[in-house]
Amino acid sequence: MNVINQTQNTTLAENIIVPKTLIDQSLGLLKYKTPTAMILKSRFGIHTFGMSYPIDVLIVNKQNQVVTMNEHMKPNRIFLWNPTYETILELPAETIKKTRTKIGDALQFLKKDI
Repeated sequence: MNVINQTQNTTLAENIIVPKTLIDQSLGLLKYKTPTAMILKSRFGIHTFGMSYPIDVLIVNKQNQVVTMNEHMKPNRIFLWNPTYETILELPAETIKKTRTKIGDALQFLKKDI
């Protein structure tokens, strides 16, 4: 899956990881030694305990608009948001800055053809 920021006309991520099991969802990026992009569903927040690198985080509403973000979230931190929103996009650090992503930007999620 690829994620495009339609508002800024930039690519946020290509080949984004979509966890397929509850264990994969629960572990998130903890399974990866290097930063990668992942999409998650949760209303309870995320953490970076046990991670060795910072990440950028976008929270997206049902209309695929960015409603909150956390740039350069360091390891061993917790990030909470309004539980109304459940789509989380975890990205390598500096992605928000490089793509000029802002609150209110419209994202498009494109499934790759197999």
